[in-house]
Amino acid sequence: MITAEQLKAIHDRVEQLYRYLDIEAKTLQHEEEQIRTQDPSFWDDRERAEEQMKLVKGLEKWILGYKEVRSMAEELQLAFEFHKDEMVTEEEVDAAYARAVEALEALELKNMLRREEDAMGCVLKINSGAGGTEAQDWASMLMRMYLRYAEANGYKNTICNLQDGDEAGIKTVTMEIEGEMAYGFLKSENGVHRLVRVSPYNAQGKRMTSFASVFVTPLVDDTIEVYVDPSRITWDLFRSGGAGGQNVNKVETGVRLRYQYKDPDTGEEEEILIENTESRKQLENRENAMRLLRSQLYDRELQKRKAAQAKIEAGKKKIEWGSQIRSYVFDDRRVKDHRTGFQTSDVGGVMDGKIDGFIKAYLMEFADDGE
Repeated sequence: MITAEQLKAIHDRVEQLYRYLDIEAKTLQHEEEQIRTQDPSFWDDRERAEEQMKLVKGLEKWILGYKEVRSMAEELQLAFEFHKDEMVTEEEVDAAYARAVEALEALELKNMLRREEDAMGCVLKINSGAGGTEAQDWASMLMRMYLRYAEANGYKNTICNLQDGDEAGIKTVTMEIEGEMAYGFLKSENGVHRLVRVSPYNAQGKRMTSFASVFVTPLVDDTIEVYVDPSRITWDLFRSGGAGGQNVNKVETGVRLRYQYKDPDTGEEEEILIENTESRKQLENRENAMRLLRSQLYDRELQKRKAAQAKIEAGKKKIEWGSQIRSYVFDDRRVKDHRTGFQTSDVGGVMDGKIDGFIKAYLMEFADDGE
């Protein structure tokens, strides 16, 4: 049974959210923006109208989200009072408390994701590290973990490119994960993931260590302006090979885009390589590859902004791009994030996509560090 102090803490957090989210101002703005949509000529400029509707819906989500949290806090208050008159059981009070806490934490986390890119979908790419079959199997396990996470959160997932391993697993996979704040939550997965287990591919039954790298970039749409120099693009066509994977068609319409990227600040040049086998139509694969290129170029600009912010905030803790971020030790039943110290013994749950604890710990610690 919860205490009066716990009940008060819930109400305090609800009041704090009201101020942090500035619900009063959002409500006034929502009313004003809603009035603009009622203009008879509103849909004459479709692009502008869609942007306006996006703004209205965005404000509405914050307002409704806060109302839901406040409603749950009020229900908890009633349940707590009814329990004194023996009209409600302790279990029912505790259940109401758990619901209120869950809703509060969800809205508090969303409040940490205020950057433009946080609201976007994401491109998530997994590459197996050195280690042959064992590393390739580990990469496929991570792919399954993120597919499960996406499914549990109602995100749309599309596999754009997949290369199977030589004997098992995968060498690489690129996925588009679309849904509200998919990038904001999954940016925490950027880096090297380390597996320690007794390998089924090792005859001596020895413990083996494998690595896979995960890269997460925002998935840009047509509303985001990104300059692509057409003169720096070359295309190749290829037949997609391997045993196949979800949503991957094995036809002669795979496209390989090469972009000679030149850093506008340093003048350094680098080739960006993107492969796409998502569609049966070559034109659609070209369009998808261009979308992925624009996402990468947008992400590079973001990284520059973050680097500049890091120089300003030199005293704060930094996270190095591509560093080892998490260890999954199967035999010891332990998954630990090295950046936050958060760990769990529920290895099976984590591999089934239950990574919310890691995401929350990351956002709680690094939300203000230019990430």
